[in-house]
Amino acid sequence: MPEFAEGAEVAHDAKQAARVGLLARRRARTEAERAFAATSVQAELTSLVRRLRPGRVAAYAPVGGEPGGPDLPTVLADALPAGADLLLPVLRDDLDLDWAAWDGPQAMVAAGRGIREPAGPRLGVAALATADLMVVPALAVDQRGVRLGRGGGSYDRALARVPATVLTVVPLYDGELLAALPAEPHDQPVRAVVTPTHGLLTLPGVVPHTSAGRTGGR
Repeated sequence: MPEFAEGAEVAHDAKQAARVGLLARRRARTEAERAFAATSVQAELTSLVRRLRPGRVAAYAPVGGEPGGPDLPTVLADALPAGADLLLPVLRDDLDLDWAAWDGPQAMVAAGRGIREPAGPRLGVAALATADLMVVPALAVDQRGVRLGRGGGSYDRALARVPATVLTVVPLYDGELLAALPAEPHDQPVRAVVTPTHGLLTLPGVVPHTSAGRTGGR
């Protein structure tokens, strides 16, 4: 087996092992921990949006105990300045992400993988490039900005379309900002995280985006 292929397989296996452990920790969190995290993360992101006054924010609807809580889109939309809009992802059959405008919780529909999506018109995968702020899901992030998603590669593709000047931020539970995570060449870094205890933390070790990954969730 070529050395580069062996290295990629090692990183892939290490990622999967990390996912198993991180998901188990999230499932073990109490309702009180989840409520505290949701309230704290929402407050920090609200402050960020009001400070930046973006014309367009791309975010997501947390599911399954993800930090930020299921009403995160409502909170973000309420913090936006007049005339600004919020985009949420729509998972395509090829696991890439299309985008649609948030039009309230009543306009969300159930989709695959347990997620909820806006029912409105699809704006295309390139709509993300017009966002001024992006809120991204992850199971963990390291000090270099490497994020560990759920293995589908959707957000690596999406992040490759985001200009390097745009702030990309991941809500996390305490203990999910790690020293180092296994990484592969297609992984796209994020620039900041929000944790319940420490708030917004920018990541000094972030390197510029590389080309889009071609692996196919979160």
